[in-house]
Amino acid sequence: MTINIKKCTFEDLPLLQEVGYETFNETFKDQNSPENMNTYLESAFNFNQLEKELSNTSSQFFFVYFNSEVAGYLKVNINDAQTEEMGDESLEIERIYIKGKFQKHGLGKFLFNKAMEMAIECNKKKIWLGVWEKNDNAIAFYKKMGFVQTGTHSFYMGDEEQTDLIMTKTII
Repeated sequence: MTINIKKCTFEDLPLLQEVGYETFNETFKDQNSPENMNTYLESAFNFNQLEKELSNTSSQFFFVYFNSEVAGYLKVNINDAQTEEMGDESLEIERIYIKGKFQKHGLGKFLFNKAMEMAIECNKKKIWLGVWEKNDNAIAFYKKMGFVQTGTHSFYMGDEEQTDLIMTKTII
């Protein structure tokens, strides 16, 4: 088993769009209406939106490869790219998704460790993320990684307001 990571570039946009769409849909389609899923997917993963996000120097995307196949991706934000006002001492994990067939191989932890490494390199004091309150598997994973709930915020899936838990880990 070989695990590798690669920073995404503009040449990767079509694949990033495909993997982002696939993993988000796979993760949340069973708990949301098709209409709300389609509205969100078309907004968050359209080519222009991803190009804008990839152009922001305070955001970075990474693919994780399992035996040379793209298995998922990570998106991190610092400074003004963070989705919530958390200050200059924070790094946000905005997205960390693994395709279903590659789960339970340690790839989420591998991506999490990449985010931690980046936070340390950037001299950040904390790392944070938002996770849907109904995503029990992800919440359990983040708790295992040392995150604690520090708040909540609204997340809109189409026209439905949902609650994300804000979870934070202090970097020592």
